[in-house]
Amino acid sequence: MARAQRLFFCYRCGGQLKKVIRGTAERLQCTQCGTVSYENPIVGVAGIMLSDKGEILLVRRAPGIDYAGLWCIPCGYVEYDEDVRDAVVREVKEETGFDIVPGEVFAVHSNFHNPRQHTVGIWFLATLTGGSPQAGDDADELGWFSLDDIPPLAFPTDELVLDKLRKNENGKQVLK
Repeated sequence: MARAQRLFFCYRCGGQLKKVIRGTAERLQCTQCGTVSYENPIVGVAGIMLSDKGEILLVRRAPGIDYAGLWCIPCGYVEYDEDVRDAVVREVKEETGFDIVPGEVFAVHSNFHNPRQHTVGIWFLATLTGGSPQAGDDADELGWFSLDDIPPLAFPTDELVLDKLRKNENGKQVLK
């Protein structure tokens, strides 16, 4: 299945892009300067915080953004000059008001649910170290939920992460 072209002009000179075959793949190449524009996924991060009761912290997406009113694990995009661990600390603080220390990487998934933007998500286990609960940025509410009683989710990949958490919780491999 051919994907829709999203870029039309060169980021270097503004020239028009045309599809060409380079190696085994179709690429967009500038008709003026020859620069190839690669369409790479954006990296996102998410912080998994679990309470002593085994509940997970979720945020509800605010009005005016994609998937408004649906819930997700606190998440966001990595800035160009930012380390992924610094990004998850920042994103969790912006969306929840909590300070965290990121732990091990729990899951990595490609996200194809939004045809306008392919992302790769990295979910970190995280330990709360301070702060006060305050929904902000892309979130308008936060809450702790049993892994068996999750509200409607914004992202299919969060469901994959929750399934893995449920399996690990039953084996007590993740929750310490």
